Amino acid sequence: MKPNRPFPASLAAGLCFLLSAGTLNAQDILWEKSYGGKHSEYLFDAQPTPDYGFILAGSSLSKKTGNKTEAAAGDLDYWVWKMDEKGELDWQKSFGGSGADLLQSVRLTRDGGFILAGTSDSPKGEQKKEDGFGKEDFWIIKLNAKGGEQWQRTIGGSGQELLQSVVPTSDGGYLLAGSSSSAKSEKLAAGQPDPFGKSEAGFGSLDYWAVKLDPEGKIEWQRVFGGQYADQLRSAVQTRDGGYLLGGSSNSPESGNKSEKCYGMSDYWIIKLDAKGGVEWQKAYGGEGDDQLQAVLQARDGNFLLAGSSASATTGNKNASNGKGTDFWLLKIDTSGETLWQKTYDIGKADLLTSLEESRDGSLLLGGHAQSEAYATKKKDREGINDYIAIKTDANGEEQWTQTVGSGGEDILRKAIETRDGGYILAGTSMGSPSRDRYSGQGRNDFWVVKLRDKKKKEEKKNPIEAYPNPTLHYTNVLVGYEFQKGTATVYDLSGRQLQHFDINDRTVPVDLGGVPEGIYIIEIRTNVQEDAVKVVKAINRQ
Repeated sequence: MKPNRPFPASLAAGLCFLLSAGTLNAQDILWEKSYGGKHSEYLFDAQPTPDYGFILAGSSLSKKTGNKTEAAAGDLDYWVWKMDEKGELDWQKSFGGSGADLLQSVRLTRDGGFILAGTSDSPKGEQKKEDGFGKEDFWIIKLNAKGGEQWQRTIGGSGQELLQSVVPTSDGGYLLAGSSSSAKSEKLAAGQPDPFGKSEAGFGSLDYWAVKLDPEGKIEWQRVFGGQYADQLRSAVQTRDGGYLLGGSSNSPESGNKSEKCYGMSDYWIIKLDAKGGVEWQKAYGGEGDDQLQAVLQARDGNFLLAGSSASATTGNKNASNGKGTDFWLLKIDTSGETLWQKTYDIGKADLLTSLEESRDGSLLLGGHAQSEAYATKKKDREGINDYIAIKTDANGEEQWTQTVGSGGEDILRKAIETRDGGYILAGTSMGSPSRDRYSGQGRNDFWVVKLRDKKKKEEKKNPIEAYPNPTLHYTNVLVGYEFQKGTATVYDLSGRQLQHFDINDRTVPVDLGGVPEGIYIIEIRTNVQEDAVKVVKAINRQ
């Protein structure tokens, strides 16, 4: 499917409007911002937050320069930015040891905080509180709503572990989805305890490794899946039946515990697990070329969506043709793995999909970037090449609009998300100097974020006050929907007895209800602007 390529018009009133075929697209660029120090930052994930803002996650090489407020501990550190809806900083945090720490995934947690997941080769020291097991290990950090660390875990084996995604689960725990080249832990093989070591041997050079954690980060179970070659797990989702869907790419034939044949250089490989990690079914999808899956999700209708990039023609079980080179490839499958439909999207010579989201109306948002030989030869690339790409489709994958945004250099989009106000955030790494759609810059490589406004959507009126999560088991966050200078928060029970009272100056107000019994509580917010109150239900975990 060949999208219409937009081209830039003049910058007016601080906004850059993109035109396509002489008509204004459904999206305006509201703002764009760069975040980083004078060296290099690499963004890998972004998530919308209930307060209409968003959180950015990646890694940084920079010291305290540019708009980075904390110095690096090692070669690369985890770096997290919590932003408001205007792209202004709420807070930023840096975590690292003396080595290389690559933050790949961030998700909101049931208590309103955040879970960070990535890979570390750092020993104990600086912000790293546990020694590693091998070359690189899984490294997970739990934060509260304001970015304060609650706990961290290092999990791994003697070889290399690559953690790509973390999934908060319905029981308050987490599923870690990544890959491993490690053998079984030597301690476990010798009959000794090793609570965070690898409990199963591998099958090939790299295997899927799924690890289920409880709410405190302790391992409940772990599973290894693979064939004789390389199998890389990149995405996972908890399914509505309490199980899990794992998705990645494999070039292994039928071998190990892989029961599906390989169609080409590499295929999409999907495994459906039950709640305890047992295999229910597995499927491979691909043609004779290289097919790399990046994202899986369960759609609102209960079926599954698989998204990535394909260099295959219509061979194997791929029936959607490519334009040229590598294209975005999107499949929808049913709950037993049977293909419902497939679509390809062609923008440039090499189109690499990195992100897939489903909106509340069932429409889909695909994100990625187009590459060409232009950047490698240091020629100025034309628009739409080496740029961010966002494609909006209906529920059946039919294209509604396509938007490209970029600088004169290489821009790698990692995540396209819809924010609570109905806008779209395009977040990734820019290696180009400020030009065209990019007017800001901090260093060599920056986090680069662009916010689009969908003119077809009506802006939702913000509530003056609300609480998330609600009901809650422990913490809730009161979200104030307007700007203020100072105020107070007071917690009452239903009899009117005051339980807590404290000053506030941020629009996100964490409230700890862990020490009160199950019931309904009133949280009153008084500011220099107005007074509001919200009811919060304190529940207990019945699982």
